Amino acid sequence: MMSDKKNLGLYIHVPFCAVKCPYCDFYSVSYSRKNENLYTDAVIRNLERYSGLCGGRKIDTIYFGGGTPSLLSAQSVRKILFSTFKLFNVENSAEITMEANPDTLTAAKLHEFYSFGINRLSIGVQSLNDNELLKLGRKHSSAKAQKAVNMAYDTGFSNISCDIMLGICGQTPETLNSTLEKLVKLPIKHISAYMLKIEPDTPFAENENIIKNLPDDDQFADIYLDTVEFLENHGFKQYEISNFSENGFESRHNLKYWLCEEYIGIAPSAHSFFNGKRYFVPSELIKFTDEQFQTEIINEENPADFEEKAMLRLRLKNGLPLDMCGEKKDSIIKKAGYLKKEGLADLNSNAVFLTPEGFLVSNQIIEYLIMD
Repeated sequence: MMSDKKNLGLYIHVPFCAVKCPYCDFYSVSYSRKNENLYTDAVIRNLERYSGLCGGRKIDTIYFGGGTPSLLSAQSVRKILFSTFKLFNVENSAEITMEANPDTLTAAKLHEFYSFGINRLSIGVQSLNDNELLKLGRKHSSAKAQKAVNMAYDTGFSNISCDIMLGICGQTPETLNSTLEKLVKLPIKHISAYMLKIEPDTPFAENENIIKNLPDDDQFADIYLDTVEFLENHGFKQYEISNFSENGFESRHNLKYWLCEEYIGIAPSAHSFFNGKRYFVPSELIKFTDEQFQTEIINEENPADFEEKAMLRLRLKNGLPLDMCGEKKDSIIKKAGYLKKEGLADLNSNAVFLTPEGFLVSNQIIEYLIMD
């Protein structure tokens, strides 16, 4: 599959964490200044390599994900960003996001990040209830999280996102509502609300007390639907299964994933969709820093076929455009009609899309809609 030469995204995975959260299965390692320096040099080597492969295509989103990107020193962030600006054709209006842990944000660091060109923060709040934060193994308090958001806003960040978790052990409708009430009063434009999932080989997966006290399926459904309704009523419109924003503040970088647009991924555990292929970098920091250029393992030679595009589009509130459906269009319209009667999907003359109730069972519905 040939590239359509649209603008590219750039994803940089920062694999460092001060403490590993017990529910997280993302690749991360303990932080040290030595490893940070080796990592930064390796990122810049790979930026130099990719700058020669892009054929002048513009970069319109840059995303530092993790791990905990805000653990990096301001000096390292400056080196990586300034190398990116020098080597690539970065749009003046590019969205440049950094994920951040409230514990790592100081006024001085925020000012430096902002001065380097970072214009969007995604802050891992997770909850604004101290008991729930303790259960999640988070080190920050509700007060510290709120202070971090306000500090960022006072620094000049006008595009701030907060992550929260739904279905935390012991979470009640009252504690969730309290978190949401506090959250929407903060100067933020975007909220990601993720259902807690017990991942294999994490401490949570081995903790029977955690597992037996998780909400059941009906409780999960109520938590999710209540959250969607609350956020919609407070100006945060759902645009994807787990993502809500004020108008114009959707995550432009993450939309690339769901719209099957191309992006380059750099550093351990990063994934790429570039020049018509999908590939990933092994989750090994030492390998990454020792090599001249990162190893890349192809996992899809011909990605972005109809099934993949349809599955990703149906994660979005706008749904799957019918003009993308080709010979499956009539079948999909017919099936969507059945789902509409159950309150799980809807359709108009342009698209079929899932309802919030449909998002709860999206995997099954998407398979039903698009598979023969």
